[in-house]
Amino acid sequence: MIKNRIHKFISIFLISIFFSAFGQNQNFTEQDTLRGSITPEREWWDVDFYHLNIEVDPEKKFIAGSNTVRYTVLDESQVLQIDLQSPLTITKVLQDGKSLKYKSNGSAHFIKLKKKQRKGAINELTVYYSGHPREAVKAPWDGGFSWKKDANNKHFIGSSCQGLGASVWWPNKDHMYDEVDSMAISVTVPKDLMNISNGKLKQIEEHGETTTYHWYVTNPINNYGVNVNIGDYVHFGETYDGENGKLSMDYYVIAGNLEKAKKQFQQAPMMMSAFEHWFGPYPFYNDGYKLVEAPYLGMEHQSSVTYGNGFKNGYLGRDLSGTGWGLKFDFILVHESGHEWFANNITYKDIADMWIHESFTTYSESLYLDYHFGKNAGAEYVIGTRKGIANDIPIIGPYGVNKSGSGDMYYKGANMLHTLRQLLEDDEKWRAILRGLNEEFYHQTVTTAQIEEYISQKAGIDLTQFFNQYLRTTQIPRLEYWADGHQLRFRYTNIVAGFDMPVKIRLNGNEEWVFPTAKWKTISLDNEIKAISVDKNFYIESIKV
Repeated sequence: MIKNRIHKFISIFLISIFFSAFGQNQNFTEQDTLRGSITPEREWWDVDFYHLNIEVDPEKKFIAGSNTVRYTVLDESQVLQIDLQSPLTITKVLQDGKSLKYKSNGSAHFIKLKKKQRKGAINELTVYYSGHPREAVKAPWDGGFSWKKDANNKHFIGSSCQGLGASVWWPNKDHMYDEVDSMAISVTVPKDLMNISNGKLKQIEEHGETTTYHWYVTNPINNYGVNVNIGDYVHFGETYDGENGKLSMDYYVIAGNLEKAKKQFQQAPMMMSAFEHWFGPYPFYNDGYKLVEAPYLGMEHQSSVTYGNGFKNGYLGRDLSGTGWGLKFDFILVHESGHEWFANNITYKDIADMWIHESFTTYSESLYLDYHFGKNAGAEYVIGTRKGIANDIPIIGPYGVNKSGSGDMYYKGANMLHTLRQLLEDDEKWRAILRGLNEEFYHQTVTTAQIEEYISQKAGIDLTQFFNQYLRTTQIPRLEYWADGHQLRFRYTNIVAGFDMPVKIRLNGNEEWVFPTAKWKTISLDNEIKAISVDKNFYIESIKV
């Protein structure tokens, strides 16, 4: 009963998709491995550039076009893997004008190259494809293409594909370890609609009944960050004076929503000032920042953040923390924009490490409040989200099979980071670590090990068991204690071997640090112990025995 209520509560969150998907003992298929591992047909080449060029037919829910792939040869091989999911089909593959044969194994397509692939060479091939892309069932969690209509009965279309994979709607090297360095996106739509994609708009071509919008992404971009947004858009924007100079901030909303958007999106520069303070400069100045209205809740598409929160504060008007602080900001605007630093700047290599995206970004909500409303506001908010933690399976998932771990990567992960801040007792050091992560791993794909090592080194604390406890188990440290006169006894239970995190408590109204381990410890006070409480900023359980 209790667990069912927890899951019902969590289902309103962005994290709902993950709870039903995973168990401790899963059987993975060959397709899981082909999708989720660095196969021999992937590892020998490094993707440098894509030109995705498609036409979208909203009436038929049909797309057709091509993706030109420029790559550097790292090791000599003659078979290259490209991914594209059914029901889309490859129609032909060309290199240097010559048609290439390929064999398909589900969503993985193995192209036999005729040209000798010499180490260090830079080559291109073009994959042509078409079909009816998978229609999103519950975007953005169960993604694909969302084919909707706006209030004026005009087509309103968006793509979303995190986890599912970008190959659900375009052919590419669909593994997160290898980000393309730059990308051109050309999308042809009916003349009464606009397409908004990532990066900067370079050209608009009119063809009579259709129009092509040419976008260019200067920076590395992860696969699921690439998007199309098609609708009857109107535009407004502003220039933000940021840490790295002038930043263009552009907003695209459906006609009729302009005035609501102008009011609500005043929070966008507030978000930018908070996150540049905590995380460092916005990572994509030359591609700009965009908020784009979408026919679903929202997603962190790089430099093209999609928004569907109804121009309300909170999560569709609700405070997920139950503290009141969640109604002080637009959840989707703040959360999805936070991903520009943690997801789009720093990107996981394997989705098993998805906590790198979600824990830090969920914690960014608290930091937004901290910056604008004070430290107590941020703390109360993140502590309030603990009611949404299930502790069902570990935060880190299985590697090599395109599976993430528990949805606890959101609120448990955020509370883990909030706890870590308490251990440092130095907010400037904590801020330096968050900014340092975005500098050290700027535009890179990373592993959990790299993040753990960096934080431990900069904190000056061996955090091995700390991360093991919170990321790799479902156990929450339990502080057991009892007082007898002037003596306090305490110990940890429900911990991994070697876990010894200090914790702050109040004894008779005074703050004290204690250093529990798995063994009982005793401290003596001059005065009789009359009141004990554990600092709520530490994500642990406590019980008087």
